[in-house]
Amino acid sequence: MELTRRDALAALSAAAGGVFAGCSAPSGDSGADSTELDEHGIDTLVALAEVLYPSEAENIREFVAEYAAERVRRDPEHGRGVVAAITAVDDYTTTIYDERFAALSTENRRETLEEMPITTAEPVPDGTQQQQVRYYLVNDLLYAFYATPTGATLAGLENPPGHPGGTASYQRGPR
Repeated sequence: MELTRRDALAALSAAAGGVFAGCSAPSGDSGADSTELDEHGIDTLVALAEVLYPSEAENIREFVAEYAAERVRRDPEHGRGVVAAITAVDDYTTTIYDERFAALSTENRRETLEEMPITTAEPVPDGTQQQQVRYYLVNDLLYAFYATPTGATLAGLENPPGHPGGTASYQRGPR
């Protein structure tokens, strides 16, 4: 299933508690406090999403780029955490594999998440590097994916919180 711009906006809306609902135009407050992800940052997030998301997901690059760039732009403090977590992952993979995370094979990316160890780390924004990677990168990408109608459908969650489904969706028995 293809992830769309609408999915990215739905994820942004969910992440902000509805603050971004229906709004896709940039705000006028793009002052000096604004943070942006560079191409390498987007590449790293896409490489991570390719490991985290189901293989049936399509259009991952556009979805992640749209979601992450706007999320970071709207919340500069979160953006600084994302950039620091990307740096931590790259430092680790450069030490082990002599390459940045985005340049690794899919198998080496998976191994990195297990060896670092990200898969068992508690998500803590001001914790260890592993905890920050879990919080700012892994959990954020997973939340963005599963908060969308497309991602939820791929996971078998027909009606995610915040997505209208009507009374028929909860009155039906399991399939």
